This record gives sequence, C-alpha cells and structure tokens, in this order.
Amino acid sequence: MDFKLPKEWENFLSNELKKEYVLSLKKRLEKEKAFCKKIFPPEKEIFKAFELTSPKKTKVIILGQDPYHNPNQANGLCFSVNKNQPLPPSLRNIYKEIEEDLGIKNGTNGDLSDWAKQGVLLINSSLTVEQGIPGSHLNFGWEEFTDHIIKSFNKKRDIVFMLWGKFAANKKKFINQERNFVLEASHPSPLSCYKGFFGCKHFSKCNSFLKSSGRKEINWRII
Repeated sequence: MDFKLPKEWENFLSNELKKEYVLSLKKRLEKEKAFCKKIFPPEKEIFKAFELTSPKKTKVIILGQDPYHNPNQANGLCFSVNKNQPLPPSLRNIYKEIEEDLGIKNGTNGDLSDWAKQGVLLINSSLTVEQGIPGSHLNFGWEEFTDHIIKSFNKKRDIVFMLWGKFAANKKKFINQERNFVLEASHPSPLSCYKGFFGCKHFSKCNSFLKSSGRKEINWRII
C-alpha cells in the first residue's frame, strides 16, 4: 500500500506521513487487506482530496467523519460519490440547503470534484473504512493525521472551516477564530438536518467571507 502525497502537501505537512504512527497505520491497513477485508475508498483514491487542490489554493475545509461504507460510493472526498451513483441522504440534504440558500439546483451527480478543484478541501477525519462497518478505522491513527492538517491550516489566515455535527465541532479547539472563519451546524444526515443544518446558509456565508477577503467565491453548482 503506497502512502504518497503530492510534494507540496508533504512540505506543507512537514513530512507527517513519515512519522511512526503513520507507518503503523499503513501496516494495519495492509494486514486488513491480507485478511481479505474490503476497504473503502479504493487505494488509489485514499488521498484524492490532496490531488485535486493544493495547500496554497485551499480556502475552504469541509470535514466529514469517515468514508461511505457501502460499495461504489466512497471516492476520497467527504460526502462525495462517483457519477452515476445514487445520492446518499446527507448529500441530498446538502444540495437541498444549497438550493434554499443560493437558488442553485444541483442534479443527480454526486461527484464533488469541482468543489475540490476550486480550493475546497473535502476530507474525512478517517480516510478509510471497512465495508459495512461505519467508524471501523477511526482508531487506526487517521484522526491524528487529519488533526495535524487542521492545525497546519490554522497557522494560515482566512480559511473557512465548515463543521457539521458534533464530531466535526470537536475540532474547533484547534482553530483560532480570530484568524479564520468557522461555520457550525448540525450534521446534514436525515437524523439531524432539522436541528440546525437546514437554514444555516453556510454556502452564502462562506462566499461572502471569501469575497470580503479579496478571494474568488466558490461556485457550488455541480453539473
């Protein structure tokens, strides 16, 4: 199993992938594969979020918990699925909020690569999961890695952090809100979307902040 990030990410994260806990994580995943356990997303897409944007270009971070655990869904971007796959409930609700907030009606394409290419870092706290077992890799070491990513971006200024749900909200302790912009709401899942996600207007608030700081707004339309 090859753990490799684009060079600019390796430099930005101070070669975090070479640390002992990451090497242990890699060995654990290799052991899981040796026992014929199905792991999502596919190996080549584990670091897809880092391939579609760069640290310099990143201006928005959306944090999920762990990848979709059913076949043909997870593609390395949180909340995203490949084209021609049915929209998961959480993503349907994200699209619904975008329509209410901005009047943008997204269709049935759930691939969020276009957001990533504009500088939206779409990462899960755990980058892998075992098929059919949500949260199965949360204690593998991924969370230490993704916490390091958040802490690294916190050293910059004017990053928009979208934190949806209690799990993501726990990461707020790593963020200096005087330097960066935090948007909090309940998770977009059907179990909690009516507890604050619907009506949060995070997408227009994000763009207003980006515009006020002299940067290009995100086009939230998925074609």
